[in-house]
Amino acid sequence: MSQAKKIRLIVPIIFILFLVAYASHKHEDRHSNIVGRLQTRDMDEISGIAASGINEDLYYVHNDSGDTSRFFAIYPSGELKSTVYFNGDPREKRYGVHDCEDIAVGPGPVQGKSYIYLGDIGDNDAERKYLVVYRMEEQKEWAGGKNYNTTATPVYLKYPDGPKDAETLMVDPVEKLIYIVSKRHDTVGVYTAPLIFRPDDTVTLTKRCKVFFPGIKPFKWITAGDISKDGQQVLIKSYNKVYYWKRDRDEPIWKTVQKPWKLLPYEEEKQGEGIGFTPDGKGYYTCSEGVYTPIYYYRIP
Repeated sequence: MSQAKKIRLIVPIIFILFLVAYASHKHEDRHSNIVGRLQTRDMDEISGIAASGINEDLYYVHNDSGDTSRFFAIYPSGELKSTVYFNGDPREKRYGVHDCEDIAVGPGPVQGKSYIYLGDIGDNDAERKYLVVYRMEEQKEWAGGKNYNTTATPVYLKYPDGPKDAETLMVDPVEKLIYIVSKRHDTVGVYTAPLIFRPDDTVTLTKRCKVFFPGIKPFKWITAGDISKDGQQVLIKSYNKVYYWKRDRDEPIWKTVQKPWKLLPYEEEKQGEGIGFTPDGKGYYTCSEGVYTPIYYYRIP
């Protein structure tokens, strides 16, 4: 067989093998991002996820409406390490909280310490007079596998333009701001409040901007968000998309999210309402409502 014929025969074979390998790789990529499953029935309405600032491989998740004033410390595998209970709002007589929708970790009043911010910000009927964000100092022992009680410092927040539903709470460690993004309208509102507050303060949120996300309702509704630990990356997700921005130096995040976004990989979940960066900012986890639902990991391209 001549050299030319050999080449003509080999090239198609190599091409076919390449396609098979590529298809296999894509198939593995599609499924390999499931890293675990929530491993207790108590975690059946998970609505937020955030990485611990002091314990390696520990993440905090919580249920939304219908649960008590508590959150869970888990590994990415879904293994439950601890349940942490906190003092809720005494006016919420049944559960202590109304509708906790997102969680974030960041700095706080004492330099060098890490704090959890749990946002009781859900308002399906847009009728709440105020929202509540609870701040709790992180403890190393929460990785120890027991139940714990902690003291939460609340701040009461009001919208400047009337009540609305929200499921996105973020903490900006650069400008020391709490961010809340509304959920339901074609154009959502982006609001901020100071990260440092006095116990039981009532603060009127500052409306910073509006952002339009394309799509069909309710799939386009905004359900979660996170700012990376270094403050340089932003994730906001709807029910079927993940939007990503990189901060330009130290510009305000509300200016960052008005710029063009990049769509990141996302396997649509049953009711995906949680997203959180890894501590190194190289990837993110998502989770959804439901019993024993999967936890997904994605690398940021």
